[in-house]
Amino acid sequence: MKVRLDIFEGPLDLLLYLIKKDHVDVYDIPISRVVEQYLEFLELMQILDINVASEYMVMAATLINIKSKMLLPQEKTEEAPQEDPRDELVRKLLEYEKFKEAAGYLKEKEQERLKYLSRPQVERKGEPYFEASIFDLISAFKAALKEVPKDVFLEVIKDEFTIEEKMHDILHVLVEQEKISLSELFSRARSKLEIIVCFLAILELIRLKEIVAIQQDLFAAIMITRSQTLYSSL
Repeated sequence: MKVRLDIFEGPLDLLLYLIKKDHVDVYDIPISRVVEQYLEFLELMQILDINVASEYMVMAATLINIKSKMLLPQEKTEEAPQEDPRDELVRKLLEYEKFKEAAGYLKEKEQERLKYLSRPQVERKGEPYFEASIFDLISAFKAALKEVPKDVFLEVIKDEFTIEEKMHDILHVLVEQEKISLSELFSRARSKLEIIVCFLAILELIRLKEIVAIQQDLFAAIMITRSQTLYSSL
């Protein structure tokens, strides 16, 4: 089984995610660090066979071009200072963020219980939760891979796991307990391969609306629960 998950967020969403996650000033983007993180996300998305629109590759080229310009020595002249190579990107990010805020306001009017555009907030037993974005999930997946011992990367692993079997295992866990943290699911894996299969199974279950990935706060730990369990208690 091969998972093909369409991403509704675009390259500007990913950039905003990286900037906010690292508490970066949008007017002073550390372009080298952002380029490195952006390319890491693209690589993981391609490895996981997640549909990557051409816009992501165009943005990657744009970021690399900006980085190259910033590495060039600035000419000292008595004329007006040269424009910062990041300025156009900053303008696009600010305009896009305003657009998202406006769209969020319209959506809130349409559905009063939804207070955030990209992270719908729901209340469960009096506690606020936000649905984790695809970038939150990929970020957690990347962190899990870093915890895998180095010798595992050199180990020849047989194809012992399938996505269907792992989907069944996850649903079985959620029958026995109401929710489980994403990090705990990953920690139960015995190899890099099993972590990858586990992650793909989670994406497929989210696509099928069988489970929901939630957070108590933005960028907080991700919990996995059955959709029917979450929304039946609203």
